[in-house]
Amino acid sequence: MALSVTPASRMLPTEESVALLDLVREIADAELAPKVAQYEHDGTFFRDELRVLGAAGLLSLPYAEEIGGGGQPYEVYLQVLEELAGAWLSVAISVSVHSLACFPVAEYGTDEQKARWLPGMLGGDQLGAYCLSEPSSGSDAAALVTRAVRDGDDYVVDGTKAWITHGGVADFYNLMVRTSDDGARGISCLVASADTAGLSSAPPERKMGAKASRTAQVLLDSARVPASQLVGVEGQGFKIALAALDSGRLGIAACAVGLAQAAVDAASAYAKERRQFGRAIGEFQGIAFMLADMATQVSAARALVLEAARRKDRGMPFSVEAAKAKLFATDVAMKVTTDAVQVFGGYGYVEDFPVERYMREAKVLQIVEGTNQVQRMVIGRSLTS
Repeated sequence: MALSVTPASRMLPTEESVALLDLVREIADAELAPKVAQYEHDGTFFRDELRVLGAAGLLSLPYAEEIGGGGQPYEVYLQVLEELAGAWLSVAISVSVHSLACFPVAEYGTDEQKARWLPGMLGGDQLGAYCLSEPSSGSDAAALVTRAVRDGDDYVVDGTKAWITHGGVADFYNLMVRTSDDGARGISCLVASADTAGLSSAPPERKMGAKASRTAQVLLDSARVPASQLVGVEGQGFKIALAALDSGRLGIAACAVGLAQAAVDAASAYAKERRQFGRAIGEFQGIAFMLADMATQVSAARALVLEAARRKDRGMPFSVEAAKAKLFATDVAMKVTTDAVQVFGGYGYVEDFPVERYMREAKVLQIVEGTNQVQRMVIGRSLTS
């Protein structure tokens, strides 16, 4: 099930969308860019900055206005993510993950659940987490073992969720749990408040990059979740999870484009200033051609991402296009950020310049929301089945 379809008349740039992107750039320049280096170095989570984005309405953009969202086309929402990622990737990932976490209730929740949860989810004050992966089930998500057993008016949940963005700092958690042993058909979705008894988190993971983004295991020890917080019906959880991931993959793809563009911008600026052998290094064909290839790859990735978004906005199937966009854009981000380090030479290998951070951050984008090997499986099956 896709998010609410935006009329075709909204697909073209509007004064509203242009103003929105201008606002995002202003916030990125004033609130994000001055803090990113220190926060990433120290591993400091940016909760206050997310509240600023929430107050500006940037945590609910792709959801319909009638349920409290921003009513923006997915194409515009992805451009917002690109702008945020260019300033601070970790923040853009948080916005993407929060949007993903709102999906189950927004699209499959009852009227009662929507009335209870959506004002906080889409209002900007609450932060969400999406709990699908486990220590022994990543790409094979249907093999999850976290179990929810019905006990009167509650489900009693036991298990461990792994690699959870916002683990330990989220206000609500979408839990994909096993309610029967019937494979993927035995998975259900529960939404739980952070203060649920028996729900806790492990210490945050010590990561290669995106260190300010909080990633931790979510621990469920006889956690009692009211049965009224079952989203959809029992056995529908895996369908909900996959539908959410289609949209989430586009979010990560847009983040990859933003990060790669930041690397191109940094490398181009440096190539104009750095002089060797009596002239700017950008005047040497070896560097100029490298920059040309970097810029071209980013433009191609952006076009692929936005075309997938347009299909989604038109209500057309977009799962395969989302997989293509995620695969290509994140591979481009890895290649372009690596090349940016090469343009900087030795300076690219030290923290004084941002490109070493860009390179470390790019790697995770090839892994989250389905590894790029999984994206190739999705695309390959579409061609051979």
